[in-house]
Amino acid sequence: MACSATSTTLISSIATATTTATTKSMASPFSKNITLPNSFFGTRKSFQSRVPRSISLNRGSRSRNTFVVKASSELPLVGNIAPDFEAEAVFDQEFINVKLSDYIGKKYVILFFYPLDFTFVCPTEITAFSDRHEEFEQINTEVLGVSVDSVFSHLAWVQTDRKSGGLGDLKYPLISDVTKSISKSYGVLIPDQGVALRGLFIIDKEGVIQHSTINNLAIGRSVDETKRTLQALQYVQENPDEVCPAGWKPGEKSMKPDPKLSKDYFAAI
Repeated sequence: MACSATSTTLISSIATATTTATTKSMASPFSKNITLPNSFFGTRKSFQSRVPRSISLNRGSRSRNTFVVKASSELPLVGNIAPDFEAEAVFDQEFINVKLSDYIGKKYVILFFYPLDFTFVCPTEITAFSDRHEEFEQINTEVLGVSVDSVFSHLAWVQTDRKSGGLGDLKYPLISDVTKSISKSYGVLIPDQGVALRGLFIIDKEGVIQHSTINNLAIGRSVDETKRTLQALQYVQENPDEVCPAGWKPGEKSMKPDPKLSKDYFAAI
């Protein structure tokens, strides 16, 4: 009986391996010919991160106003210093250099990634941030857009009229990440497609990532929610003994992070 079970298992394993090899052999020629995967128009399949992450919180620390989490990872996490970079960009129809660390101590930064120039969802996001750029200026914040396209592609897109799918003049720089190093360092690069997911990071004046969202390729982001989250961050950094509840907006009641004092908030809603 033991020999019979072993033989059956061995035969089954060989059959499985043969089927797998045949499937890979059949699929290989087709995968090499795809230049723009169907997932670009829908959603990317899930994947398992191979990078272990650990977070250590010192509950006794009183330096809450820094909002720095002692996280350790090869990928940036909220609470980590944002990976610095220097790259070419297009602004005011000219080529410029942008270095992230130049903003440290001066401004908050909204850093957002998008897949490709001359596509569909992307121009709606890029122009939406540009149209409301003054609102971010008023709260001491710069907006930076990034894709894997060249500065020449960025320039051509900026010089294309919006009614024709272009961007027109923008009020903030579009950064070129042709080496894909920036997208990779922020953990948004899709290696098998060579483009970035729709990642958005709010970086404070200390250079710390305080918020991140990553949308799949077919889902655009909200300027309203980005601004609201930024204002909540600024509020709690200015008022380190308070926290902002769900949907908080400037002028609304905040909360004390205390079992007793928080009851004042709950009693008022």
